[in-house]
Amino acid sequence: MSGLNSVAVFCGSSNGIDDSYVQLARALGDKLARDGITVVYGGGNSGLMGAVADAAMQAGGEVIGVIPGGLFGNGISADGVTRLEEVDDMHARKARMYELADGFIGLPGGLGTLEEVFEAATWSQLGLHGDKTKQVVLLANDGFWDPIHQLLDTATDAGFVRTSTRGIVSAASTIDEAIEQLSG
Repeated sequence: MSGLNSVAVFCGSSNGIDDSYVQLARALGDKLARDGITVVYGGGNSGLMGAVADAAMQAGGEVIGVIPGGLFGNGISADGVTRLEEVDDMHARKARMYELADGFIGLPGGLGTLEEVFEAATWSQLGLHGDKTKQVVLLANDGFWDPIHQLLDTATDAGFVRTSTRGIVSAASTIDEAIEQLSG
């Protein structure tokens, strides 16, 4: 995986979701670990967040969680990850995750996930990730992200998103496809 040493995974932290999403998250964590790619994530132990981290750790991978200090009081910090970094707030959390990652994968999630993937993409568009554009790949095998891609295409057609930057956010329906896009 030339140039791809770490991937930040943005995803839902809610429990009680469809098991197919949990299985995708577990498979992603496992694959990243087996490929020697460090998983960077939001530091929680619930929902898809916990599933990704758990699977990566079980496969012997390196997992770095980044969590705002106040969230520890809610009992949602991860146990047993390689490194858990506590930061001051959500803004610092995202900035640190962006700094640690070579690219980003968005799994299904809610408002927080949407905000994270779009901010990471915006930082790439603005050149705030340093000397390289960092790709955001939205991964789902059931069309979960299709409306987002339709919206981005509409925004591009309307001139709000430049054609040259539309490719920062791409789609993948398999884990291998997502990793390939980030590696390319």
